[in-house]
Amino acid sequence: MNEKRTLQSVQKTLATFLRENRRMPSYAEMVDLLGVRSKSVANFWVTRLIDAGVLEKDDRGHLSFVRRPFAIPMVGSVRAGFPSPEEEALCDVLSMDEYLVTRPEASFLLQVSGDSMIGEGILEGDLVVVEKGREPKNGDVVVAEVDGEWTMKYFRKEGGQVLLEAANPKYPVIRPRAELRLGGVVTAVIRKYHR
Repeated sequence: MNEKRTLQSVQKTLATFLRENRRMPSYAEMVDLLGVRSKSVANFWVTRLIDAGVLEKDDRGHLSFVRRPFAIPMVGSVRAGFPSPEEEALCDVLSMDEYLVTRPEASFLLQVSGDSMIGEGILEGDLVVVEKGREPKNGDVVVAEVDGEWTMKYFRKEGGQVLLEAANPKYPVIRPRAELRLGGVVTAVIRKYHR
């Protein structure tokens, strides 16, 4: 066995595999990943991670991380104006999933196409987190099916009528003629730079 192998290094190896493959490795895969001689040695490390509260097993024996392994450190805040001489200090560790998605069981992602919401800072290629079942309020950004076509716009209610407004003046206000079906309320926007 590799004497330099530590609980943290095994945890990091499994988290990297999960991030890249969107699933946990099998014990056979762990043998190669961890550079060990057998599944029993892989099981030894899994058992240690379970005992440490890092991993857990469900009723069917499937492994998962107790906490999201993709959490990144939050080291403070930054002004969008003039620089501040504040020192960098670890404030917290933050999972982006938990930060962006408050109700994962009712949420889904959509990729944005078009420029009708640029005034809201939602650009083509961005991802939006949409929460189903939330009652929209005036000014919320919603995803809706209007007369058979899906769109993302501001929600406005005037009296008994619902209007959908773009955040770009070149698009007209949408007034549903026959049917309006709300798909959900946009709760977060994700933009990746340096694609």
